[in-house]
Amino acid sequence: MSLLALQRLQTVVDQLAEQAARVDKKNAHTKAHRLLTDNALFSDDLFVTYSDKFMPYIDEINRKIHELNRLIDKNKKEFAFNQLPLVERQISSLVTALNANKSMHVEAQYRLNAFKSKRFKKAAQSVMQSSHELHQKLAETREFERRLAQMITDREHQRTQNSQSVAQQNLTKEILALHQRIGRCRQAISKIERQIELSEKRYTR
Repeated sequence: MSLLALQRLQTVVDQLAEQAARVDKKNAHTKAHRLLTDNALFSDDLFVTYSDKFMPYIDEINRKIHELNRLIDKNKKEFAFNQLPLVERQISSLVTALNANKSMHVEAQYRLNAFKSKRFKKAAQSVMQSSHELHQKLAETREFERRLAQMITDREHQRTQNSQSVAQQNLTKEILALHQRIGRCRQAISKIERQIELSEKRYTR
């Protein structure tokens, strides 16, 4: 192994470094890259580095090339030669990964879209369930209002049929209490109707 061969390798790595820097910058502004964050790009038998960015792997290769230069300077060419295949595999793998970066992020974008779609469907189901519950509550409250109105009608009829003043007074008090209850019931109905309107507006946006 010669210093000239190492210089050629270094030239290749320097060119890859420029590409890696551009790709890392682009990936940083790609939403789909979030799915790849904190995941190693290569296996641990190829690189010691663990990163979702390319530049740290370039740095590791540069350290290895520096080590190979040091071994050659110390006339330990055999040691350097034994380490060369790993460096070459690292460079080859890096080239492949950089070229595959676009397709890798297309696949990640597909998964991100699927996740968003699933989350939207879940949110929509939640809204629809909430809307259904509100409609059910509205129906129950309107039924309660109807029963109160019927009770008021019944008490009014009883009061007109009863000639005893004490009984009439008691019925009058009861009728007033029922009117208060039906007033609160109608307020509740208005509130539930507003909640339904807001819930369905969120769903149709």
